[in-house]
Amino acid sequence: MATDNRVHFWRRNPKVPGSLQPVYGAQHPPLDPRRHRLLKDTPKDSSLNTKSKKPSTFHEFARSTNDAWDIDDEEDDGMFSLKQPSSSPVQSRSMPHTPCDKLIKATADTESLPRPPDRQESISTNLVLDRLDDESGPANGRVIKSCSDAQLNVNAARSTLQKQHSLPVRPVIPLVARISDQNASGAPPMTVREKTRLDKFKQLLASPNTDLEELRKHSWSGIPREVRPVTWRLLSGYLPANRERRDLVLQRKREEYFGFIEQYYNSRTDENHRDTYRQIHIDIPRTNPLIPLFQQPLVQEVFERILFIWAIRHPASGYVQGINDLVTPFFVVFLSEFVEEDVENFEMASLPLDTQRNIEADSFWCMSKLLDGIQDNYTFAQPGIQIKVKALEELVSRIDEDVHVHFQKCEVEYLQFAFRWMNNLLMRELPLRCTIRLWDTYQAESEGFSHFHLYVCAAFLIKWRKEILSMLDFQSLLMLLQNLPTIHWGNEEVGLLLAEAYRLKYMFADAPSHYKR
Repeated sequence: MATDNRVHFWRRNPKVPGSLQPVYGAQHPPLDPRRHRLLKDTPKDSSLNTKSKKPSTFHEFARSTNDAWDIDDEEDDGMFSLKQPSSSPVQSRSMPHTPCDKLIKATADTESLPRPPDRQESISTNLVLDRLDDESGPANGRVIKSCSDAQLNVNAARSTLQKQHSLPVRPVIPLVARISDQNASGAPPMTVREKTRLDKFKQLLASPNTDLEELRKHSWSGIPREVRPVTWRLLSGYLPANRERRDLVLQRKREEYFGFIEQYYNSRTDENHRDTYRQIHIDIPRTNPLIPLFQQPLVQEVFERILFIWAIRHPASGYVQGINDLVTPFFVVFLSEFVEEDVENFEMASLPLDTQRNIEADSFWCMSKLLDGIQDNYTFAQPGIQIKVKALEELVSRIDEDVHVHFQKCEVEYLQFAFRWMNNLLMRELPLRCTIRLWDTYQAESEGFSHFHLYVCAAFLIKWRKEILSMLDFQSLLMLLQNLPTIHWGNEEVGLLLAEAYRLKYMFADAPSHYKR
């Protein structure tokens, strides 16, 4: 039976990851679990008069959706305007003491009583509506419509209170802006401890020869925004530790990159490279589609040049879907060096041309350094990813056997969800601000993007063990794994994830037989 369900699911959902093409079509960003829960769990009011179907249907729709909007939506003003007598001719023609007046008065009286915010409210309203049905008897359509409108106005008047009960009050975290300075709880961006850490980074970077080991030690728990660009250049091996040589190296490497542009970029329309450029051109608009910065034509042209030049210079792998995501953290970090406001809404064209070129060249070289360590992920048949997914399966079977057995019962293969985790380095599972914080640690770790990433994926999977075990069929389990609710994650959550990954690495990295059966 489970096999039939799985086959039926794949037939109805051809874009679910599990083959090469659908891996890159996941929903981005992940679903907001609060809104999804609200839409799913909102109770339906079955006590409305069914003689007038149209007002009843609209009323049920309003009750099922009014809690899903943001607290400060301007739509509330329009709903409150329904209370004006002139805007409701049906109300103005109704009798002075109709049952609707009793409904409004009774509801107001019940609101003054102490009660739990949600359950008692619906109970009291239902009782009043039942009494209204008994008193009104076989009423005509006009009175019924007036009652429905009056009830809708009462619901609108309570909508703000309902929203405050249903949605937790927390600040909205932008996708990119103030990446390193914002955590999930909305704490102030700069504490005394963070200022001390920033001073330590500046001291290390200002020394004639930067101690890279000491720099990695301090970078493991996060790099301050102000010094992240130069720190990433150093930790990736793009810049030398000697401070006097840095300007000369930057100038030489940037000139070398634009030499590649002049030499190779015009060949993008040649028959040998036409398919590569076409695939890059298709994938670029899909990169972070919800961030306005990456939808600017100028930025997309930068990404096209970076990816095409890298593919030409690495014929063993060429361009593979997913590499386009790996440019974005470097690009945003190097752009933040020149931007004080929100990066996600910044106009790239407002920067001087030389600055634009420097950001592009630095992003290319740092991405190249990263891919040099994981290039077997993108060669023919992608053997690096297959090895890592198998290692993840063995590791999870040892650290959480319940989750592993649950996957087997639901006939879910690790490759169906973990392929993307390895191919995109969790960039499709986490907001961009979290990816940048994660990469602080990856740059500080030895083989962070290849070896340590395995333990981060294991910790990330076990993080959702309760939700995973609650899914009892193939379809719901796979959809959960492809849409994990991380949209509100920040530095705090990433820090806990990295701490758990380090614990797993400490237990298993030097004793691989421990997680082999």
